[in-house]
Amino acid sequence: MSETEITFGLYLSAPYPCSYLPEQQARSQVVVPSHLVNTTIYAQLIQQNFRRSGEQVYRPRCDNCQACISVRLRTTEFVANKTQRRLYKRHQQELTAKLIHSPSYSNEHFELYKHYQQTRHPETYEPTNKADYENFLIRSYVDTRFIEFRSSDNVLRMVCIFDYLTDGLSAVYTFYDTEYQGSLGTYAILYLSQLCQQWQLPYLYLGYWVKNSPKMNYKNKFAPLEYNWHGQWLSKQPNMANSL
Repeated sequence: MSETEITFGLYLSAPYPCSYLPEQQARSQVVVPSHLVNTTIYAQLIQQNFRRSGEQVYRPRCDNCQACISVRLRTTEFVANKTQRRLYKRHQQELTAKLIHSPSYSNEHFELYKHYQQTRHPETYEPTNKADYENFLIRSYVDTRFIEFRSSDNVLRMVCIFDYLTDGLSAVYTFYDTEYQGSLGTYAILYLSQLCQQWQLPYLYLGYWVKNSPKMNYKNKFAPLEYNWHGQWLSKQPNMANSL
């Protein structure tokens, strides 16, 4: 069966607490069957506001809210500002990056992930196990890759997970040593944008942006951004008057 003949269904989840807006209830539209969503098909779905978490491909479909908007960076036009250039240069000198094409479980990665969750998100942290970690970050039907970043003493400082798509890279998740100085999360985005330029890929997909969520403000520091509004990419923030 060819990809054009594959038929997918959409499953609407039950309401659950929103991760971005306190006291809001969220719902998701989930693509089924998930095991048929390969890299080519996912690259098409991401144009319709879908994202991936493990093997699950979903998009927000909340009853009374449209605040979750996918954003992507036009990497061919991106120019880092002075602060970003300084940060990038510093970490280029301090950290060594290793690209992993076929990710597998690593206890070293898992321990850093738990450290990151406990220290960066203590208000929502719940004890996690190996299976949960693998389901979230390793299990995938698309072209998923990891980048390890190590300091000169060979200590693992950061792991960046991304998907390689037909027109760009999609940032999936980044976790790092929160005691290591220097905005490692920003460095991860700068590094991925450089990979896009090196591999001649026009876009870096940065996931959902939520205007009223402080944890999403960092995405506004990268430009030019495009915003996915009802399946169309806009160069300006859409009118959010009716988003909630």
